[in-house]
Amino acid sequence: MIRLDNRLPIPDSLRGAVLALGNFDGFHRGHQAVVGEAIAWARAQGRPAIVATFDPHPIRHFKPDAAPFRLTTLDQRQELFAAAGADAMLVLHFDSAMAAMPAPQWVERMLVQHMGAVGVVTGEDFTFGRARGGNSQILSAIGAAHGLEARTVGPVSDDEGTISSSRIRQALKTGDCETAARLMTRPFAIRGRVQHGDKVGRTIGYPTANLDMGSYLRPLYGIYAVTGRMPDGRVLQGAANMGIRPTFDPPKELLEPHFFDFTGDLYGQEIEVTFHHFLRPEAKFDSLDALITQMDADCVRARELLAAL
Repeated sequence: MIRLDNRLPIPDSLRGAVLALGNFDGFHRGHQAVVGEAIAWARAQGRPAIVATFDPHPIRHFKPDAAPFRLTTLDQRQELFAAAGADAMLVLHFDSAMAAMPAPQWVERMLVQHMGAVGVVTGEDFTFGRARGGNSQILSAIGAAHGLEARTVGPVSDDEGTISSSRIRQALKTGDCETAARLMTRPFAIRGRVQHGDKVGRTIGYPTANLDMGSYLRPLYGIYAVTGRMPDGRVLQGAANMGIRPTFDPPKELLEPHFFDFTGDLYGQEIEVTFHHFLRPEAKFDSLDALITQMDADCVRARELLAAL
């Protein structure tokens, strides 16, 4: 899949596209409906289908000190959009200039002149332009004057209400991996490079692959049953600590997966850790022996839960 940048020219072969426009963080069932509509529309007319996503997220621009909240990285979104059938991903770099652009100008410059789009699909609640002055109705009216047709897709709901990134974040903050997976149609996964740690785990028989959480949302601190996709494509099962390791000083926030029956060097390599089940909250132990006994039990339970995969 091609990755486009709004600060660079668009290839002629991708002009005249149908665009799915939104944040799409998490690419949940509601996002999938918007992107699916754009792809179906593009295919029916023999046009390219492009998914546009904002990075950084507008919240990060307006609230730079906001706690990390991302559910997906750009790389993850690109893979998800490609799997859905899109031809390209357009990265809209949200900065001061974009934030200050009035809605009519935003449509004219970004969608019509720069992209040469002929169609755009958004969710009904999508807003854009200075002070969120644009909505789906304004997008449709302004677009029509420039030969750009706009369509909206209504919210996707389940028995508990509208499916949203906020619901997914709240589920993860309570350790509810199963609800998050149901809303996204796949489990929450963190991708990152393995870094050197204190190497305490290997001394007690539980070597871990340490990952910095970066801009990802922090799930509830605790122990999880996980799988890990290795650089060579293998998927291994394991148990992971997500948190600050209260038994050890000084506290250090890390994701520390231990993969069952794995030997090898992962330092500096990129892996993806997928959260399947929450086992228990993080705890401080009085001794290493007590910690090891609990870790033994955690791994037994993780193996039981992951056997159903």
